[in-house]
Amino acid sequence: MRIALINPVARRCQGYHTIGGRIPQLGLQVLAQLTPSDHQVEIIDEVFGPEATDRLVRRGRYELVGITSYSSGASRAYEIAAQCRREGIPTIMGGPHVWAVPDEVARHVDSIAVGECDEIWGEILADAAAGQLKPRYQGRPASIHFPGVGRGAQHLQAVNGSYTVAAIQTSRGCPVGCDYCSVTLFSGSEIRRRPIDDIIDEWNSTIKRFIFVTDDNFFGVGPKHAEWAKELLRQIIKRGKKRLWFSQTTVNMGEDAEGLKLAYKAGCRGMLVGFETFNPESLRDYHKGINRNNLSRYKELVDGFHRAGIPVFGAFIIGADQDDENTVAETAIQSVKLGIDTIQITNLTPLPGTRLYDRWMSEGRIFATNYPEDWERYTFVETVYHPRKMTARKLDEAIYELRHAAANTAWVWRRTWRTLRATRSLTGSIFIHGMNKGWKRIARMQLPKDEERFGFIPHANDRTRKLRDAFTLSLGKYEFLPSPQPTPNPAPLNPEP
Repeated sequence: MRIALINPVARRCQGYHTIGGRIPQLGLQVLAQLTPSDHQVEIIDEVFGPEATDRLVRRGRYELVGITSYSSGASRAYEIAAQCRREGIPTIMGGPHVWAVPDEVARHVDSIAVGECDEIWGEILADAAAGQLKPRYQGRPASIHFPGVGRGAQHLQAVNGSYTVAAIQTSRGCPVGCDYCSVTLFSGSEIRRRPIDDIIDEWNSTIKRFIFVTDDNFFGVGPKHAEWAKELLRQIIKRGKKRLWFSQTTVNMGEDAEGLKLAYKAGCRGMLVGFETFNPESLRDYHKGINRNNLSRYKELVDGFHRAGIPVFGAFIIGADQDDENTVAETAIQSVKLGIDTIQITNLTPLPGTRLYDRWMSEGRIFATNYPEDWERYTFVETVYHPRKMTARKLDEAIYELRHAAANTAWVWRRTWRTLRATRSLTGSIFIHGMNKGWKRIARMQLPKDEERFGFIPHANDRTRKLRDAFTLSLGKYEFLPSPQPTPNPAPLNPEP
């Protein structure tokens, strides 16, 4: 069979998928790697735009189409499935949205795959080749501790574009269990690890010089997790080809000097840390105890990353019951004081399948329920529910002010120099420069749409002044929260691996 594996992207937020680079949809590369050689696989990734899908999905070119989708891409996925039906091509869909609302998805495709597909993909292909595709397949947590499971086809590029980085996964699952997050619910609370030898072999096979390690929680939350991560880093240093990379972790990694030193030596040049909020009550509501317990140490932990040479990509969400119209500006200025190198502030979004979604649906707080069309609004850049202390529009306007400030102030180079001073890492600063440059580019792209939607240009007020300061203040020293250990004097540049 000739198979197309497709990653649909919501057209309302095309640019947000390419802020720093074009990253592979690793799930599709994993399925491609598992596909027997007597089949041909092509990946169509709409991160490069939807045009190739409309042009290539034709009878005679493909005999099976597999689609993966987040909720934001579901309505686009259904359009693709409808095209496949017109062409007479059998279609199967998997991914997080299918796990969350399988009955809805089943109305649009020939077959659905619920759960992880690593261990059922062979069965699906055999049934499709025999013309006997079942309406539903039930996956199970993959045994990724066996060699080869979870490995992606690193050589396979999308037919409609070229990825700028590689993607590798070393583990699945996260024990934190945030109220708004689907990772623990879908991938489990246990962190499942791949064999280190298998990871190193895949690491050395990719031709890309920069890697996104897609783990939901690279360092984990306890000594056992940390020791495994450090052993992986030691083996990358010892046996891995020189690659620069970034990943996602919890804030507690900032206190492990040994782990951070190993990560930098292994090529880590950035970590995304979900700080979420500076409000302890919001952290309690989110069920993010690890952050609540470390809130008073945020500055100390960020300094720990910086001392090792690793910039911090800080993620925050606005819209908790304690938040009001001023929270966006206050979060931005506090983030600068904290020393975060790249700031991501998004709308709290109740994703289907999460406890937050179920609770707010039962309370009638979610208003974007004209499914499937409204799934395209679940993009983290639009409010789809009724906040407690402001209207949904006021929250969107506050984040519009953030984008306006980002697009209209000279801050990217200042932030780069600040990162260089804090980390003493040239390559880390270059990475952050690229991320912030992309962030500003996307903000500028979004402004005309914002101005049309909201009907005004933000004027000077206390919030906009704070936002301007958050982007322009870059080189001063700030007081945030007490830190038991003051930051030492700048050391020589961290050596490159």
